[in-house]
Parts: sequence; C-alpha cells; structure tokens
Amino acid sequence: MIDYRKATVPVWTLATGDTRVPAWAGDGPMTAERLGELRGVLAVLADEPIATLEVHPLPDKLDRGRGIPLDAVSPLAQHLSQLVTQTARNSSTAASATAAGENLYRMVVPAKVAAQFGRGLVCSMQAKGVAGGIRGPLVNPTGIVAQATFVPVGKAATAGAAGGAGATAGVAATGSAALTLAAPLVLMAVAVGVSAHADRQRRQAIEHITELLEQLHEEKLDDEHSELDGCRDAIDKATAILLDQGKLGASLGLDSAVHAINTALGAADRRLDRWRNALDKLPVGEAVEIGTLTKSFPGVDDQGGRFRAHLELAALALALKRRVIVLQAVEHAQSAPGNLFESFTRALKRDQQRLDELESGIAGVLVRLSTLELARPSGLRPVFTPGEVDRLMRATHRIHQLGDGVTVDPRTTDVAIEIARDRDGSVVVFPALPA
Repeated sequence: MIDYRKATVPVWTLATGDTRVPAWAGDGPMTAERLGELRGVLAVLADEPIATLEVHPLPDKLDRGRGIPLDAVSPLAQHLSQLVTQTARNSSTAASATAAGENLYRMVVPAKVAAQFGRGLVCSMQAKGVAGGIRGPLVNPTGIVAQATFVPVGKAATAGAAGGAGATAGVAATGSAALTLAAPLVLMAVAVGVSAHADRQRRQAIEHITELLEQLHEEKLDDEHSELDGCRDAIDKATAILLDQGKLGASLGLDSAVHAINTALGAADRRLDRWRNALDKLPVGEAVEIGTLTKSFPGVDDQGGRFRAHLELAALALALKRRVIVLQAVEHAQSAPGNLFESFTRALKRDQQRLDELESGIAGVLVRLSTLELARPSGLRPVFTPGEVDRLMRATHRIHQLGDGVTVDPRTTDVAIEIARDRDGSVVVFPALPA
C-alpha cells in the first residue's frame, strides 16, 4: 500500500503525440486534487491522449504474483529506464526520487482512452466498509490524501535510443508545463496492464467454474471448461513473445486457441438469447414460481447450478478474448511504428463492441432476474411445510443477490497502471484498475 503523505511525488506528463498543454497546467507543486483537475483539463483540451506518471517508493510488501513480469531488455522496461535516466539529468526531484533504482510507477490514462479497452473491462469496484472507496491492490482505499505534494518533472532530453515499440522519447510542443512524448511507454504499459487485468478475471472465473463443476458432474460443461482453459498456454506464450517485441508463429497454437474462444463466445451468445426470451415470456408484474424459473435457468435458486456455470464460462471466454484482442492490437501497433498509439486504439476499438454487447446483455439478464418476485408453489394444500418455506426464502435471497455489483452500462473511469521497477531494470506490471 502506498503512503502518499510521506514524500514529495514527482509526476511526468506523457503525450502520445505532438500536442500542446494548456497554459492553465502550470509548473509548480500541486496537491492531489489539483493533479486530478489537471488530468481532466488535459483530457478535454489536448489534441492527443495525455497520461501522467507518478513515482513512489517501492512498498515493503508486494504480491508480484498478481502482475506480469518483464525483464530489463523488454520494450516497456527500456522505455521506462530511458525516461528515468534522461529526466534525472535535468531534474533534481526526479534524480532524488529514482536514485535507489527501486520504485513503484503509477501511470494514469484518461477515461476517453480507457474506453477503447471495453466498457466493462475497468470500472469502479466499491470497497466494503469504506464509504465511496474503491478496491485496489496497491492504492489506499480512501484514495490519494490531500497532504501529498506532486511536483512536475522537468523536460527530458529530446532524443532517446529507439527500442522495443519503435519510437523515441522526446519533448512535444508545450504550453507552460513539461510534456514528454512517450507513446511507446504509454502503449506498452496499457497493453500489459490490461492483459494482466484480463488474466486476473480469467483466474477468478477458473476458480468459480472448478468449484461449480465439482458439484454438477456435467461432462459437456467440463469439456467446455477444459477446452477454454487449454487456451491459456498459447496466450501466455504469445503475450511473452509480443511484449519482448518478438514475432508470433504458427507453432504457438494461438489460431486454435482463438477458434476455441470464439466457439465459447458463440455458445454464450446463444444462451443469452435463450435467457432473454425466457424472461420476455414471464407475465409482467406477477410473481413467478421457482419451478417455472428453473426450467429456463437450471440451478438459479442454488449456489451451484448449470446456469451459474454458464455465467462463469462466459466470463472466462470474455477474459481470454480480451487478452487476445490486446495481443492483436500490440502486434498491429508494432507493425506501424510511426503511428503507434492510434493504430493500437483503432485495433482495440474495432474488436471490443461484440464483447461489450455480450457483457452488457448478461448483466441485463442478471438485473432482471434479481428483481423478480417468487411465488409459493401452487398446489392443493393450503399449508406448506417448513422445508418448503425455507427453500422459497433461500431461493429468493440467492436470486436477488444476482444483481449485486452488476452495472449494466458502467461509467468508464481513468485507468491506473502500476509498475514495480527493480534495480536491474526489470519490471512487474500489475492489473489495470480504476484511478
């Protein structure tokens, strides 16, 4: 966890293209609130997407297993090292903060850029027990405290060694604040952070599916699960190769993995259509018997059931597909080094729509189910047993819980990507989270 009250926090302003910073930005020390306002103004007024990069001391306890490690010669690590080295020559603040070689870098990407990654990919998750808090692996749930002082880092050198993603770091046209042109650094940080986020979703879905299938003993669902989980190896290898600026080959098996994922997404689409049709056939404004509901949604009234397994299989397919889309976008961007960020976001945007529609559709079904009123089972007996009453109450509670935490059309937030850098220049990129 970062303690923002302990020290001055250097912050870079990173551009993804040649642009100008509004004169409003200023050059002096800022509070956290002022930095947040600056990000909002830059997102609205700048011609090109502008990110900010903060540098903090590396926390004592850090679960590196949640992130994606990259060695010192990877494009992301090289671009980060280049930025740090160049700015440290001209900025005592940056030099002092990065002297130890071990730091935690926090990049915040504007919401309008984050929207390219998919509406449901990174959205706020409310923290239990903290009013207005957001759950995150490193950031204090209460947010950045006001006592922190953020100091803009001076301009970097205008030239840097090309490597990795292809472009160099330099200085863009600016207003009153230093603005470093760092499209490759932003692109690679976004790619790895989003990939790590999607992989975390995959791991969560795998845990849920495994538990459900142990209860169900459904061979067909088990086969679906195995085929999807078998895609992980090819995707992991492709991720490692691309993020080290390698070339993908047929031997990786990525094509067959994509086919299996697309097949699973097709099954999820068909199930979604059936669920919507079943809900449309229910009488409006009337209570529904459990038996009627479970015909179309088997096991919806229980902790484990086919319906819930189908939900988790869809979540797994979505998470895997999001990782594949990021890989395809990185490959596309690296093939056009003169136009990195625009190529990257275009490739992402084209392929996200289907995933967004599927995810929103499933969320809509869950919300509709959670609002249903359950009726007592019909029968000749005027009195029901305590067991029947208990089942009805449990089923009502479980069905109403389906809507917990579901957002049909989530508001896209700024995205934070946290990068731990070691003395040898290697990095670990953690899952993207709401800023």
